[in-house]
Amino acid sequence: MKRGITILLSLCVLATVAYFTISKWAIRHETLTWNDPARDNRPVPVDVAIRRDKEMQANAGMIKLPVAILNHGNTVKFTEYSFLANVFAARGYLAISIQHDLPSDPPMVTKVGELYVGRLPQYERDVANIRFAIDQMKQVEPNADYDHLTMIGHSMGGDVAMYFAKTYPDEIRRVVTLDNLRVPFVTSGRFKTLSFRSKDPVFKTDPGVIPSDEICDKSGIQIVQTGYQHTEMSDRGPDEVKATIQGMLDKFLDDESPLKPVATDKPKIAAEPGSVALNAAAKN
Repeated sequence: MKRGITILLSLCVLATVAYFTISKWAIRHETLTWNDPARDNRPVPVDVAIRRDKEMQANAGMIKLPVAILNHGNTVKFTEYSFLANVFAARGYLAISIQHDLPSDPPMVTKVGELYVGRLPQYERDVANIRFAIDQMKQVEPNADYDHLTMIGHSMGGDVAMYFAKTYPDEIRRVVTLDNLRVPFVTSGRFKTLSFRSKDPVFKTDPGVIPSDEICDKSGIQIVQTGYQHTEMSDRGPDEVKATIQGMLDKFLDDESPLKPVATDKPKIAAEPGSVALNAAAKN
């Protein structure tokens, strides 16, 4: 029986890889950079992923594209989440990945005991990046739904996604996080949330971030406990990790076949840890 489950999981992973490999050829990626005059012309680079046929339909006024905003983790670039962007683009979303930090930014100073370990200035900066990028994208892709966003993020980017959702709940359609560690989940129940959690000896979630099972059930929050390491949840991670996340994310985006809530004390995915080395000095 155990062997049969292992084979089935392997087939599912292979099918997911094949699906998104085929789909990505129909997806157009473009990098754009704008300068924000309200912040000393700060550069805000974005990577746009969009299905070519859906873009043509939107340009013809036939459809309005749903919008997904992707937020990178600390020390990870905005272009290193194509495995997520392609899921959304394949489903007809306008996927926008934003580069939040710049080499010219001062180093991040964190302090235990302060709100979000002192990262609030970075969250506020990144929210400003999102607002500015959306305003610019309205000129490039006007036929998109910028009023009901799907917000995604890994690690610090997941905290940014959750902070944005907390600040602008009326503009949120869904939230997807990959191991956000600092900002507590929004529990109003006004939108669905999916969160992949790592099993990592270094990157630990702060107390109070993840609600109880009962609150998750009432609030539409789905927690997926994985055997993966924190740093594997980007394009740098093993193919099996990315394929499994892609498959579960794709199901979450299907309103007619949502994932059932997963108890936080049970692993949903019995995955072997990957080979990506941890960098304890660069916590996301």
